[in-house]
Amino acid sequence: MKLFKVSLFLVAIFFILFFSSGPTNMLQPLNQQQPILAFGDSLTFGYGADKNQSYPAQLSKLINMQVINKGINGELSSEGLLRLENLLDHYQPQLLLLCHGANDMLQKSDLDKMAENLRAMIKLAQDRNIQVVLIAVPNTNLLLTPLKQYQQVAEQMNIVVENDLLSDVLSQPDLHSDIIHPNHLGYQKMAQTIAELLRSHGAITKHN
Repeated sequence: MKLFKVSLFLVAIFFILFFSSGPTNMLQPLNQQQPILAFGDSLTFGYGADKNQSYPAQLSKLINMQVINKGINGELSSEGLLRLENLLDHYQPQLLLLCHGANDMLQKSDLDKMAENLRAMIKLAQDRNIQVVLIAVPNTNLLLTPLKQYQQVAEQMNIVVENDLLSDVLSQPDLHSDIIHPNHLGYQKMAQTIAELLRSHGAITKHN
């Protein structure tokens, strides 16, 4: 009897691990008519590479969809919050790729306030039925660990988050132009990883 109970317990653990291994937050399929808005600071702008080598430009080619680049070098999250609403209303994107907060971290601003700004940006999108993918910024420590605020914000707002992409890119010397910015190969890696994230979460098909 004890052996039977143990077996049932192990089977239950297996099913929990198996069914929780896939994406938890799926995205609605994207269409070809509405654009995607890539919003952020220099990491979105493409600092360290030519404009046509930024991650939004390379992502657009990979998935054959319009990806609008609205990154501004040196921008703080509070400044981004002030300009996002007009962009959402003007372009009416179907998806917001949000990568912001690096300059808050570099200037040692209050990261809880940065997280509050991110939540406000996400709410602006969600109020307009725009899907959001959050791209985490790593700390500038030796391990380049993702800032915990991004995972917390994603869980609070029930959105998809890519935690490890920038940490991975900036940990490889051949993929960055300086300590905090990718080069064209790093932005290519960003585009490829985001495209795969969109596929794995149901936003685009394998053919995109």
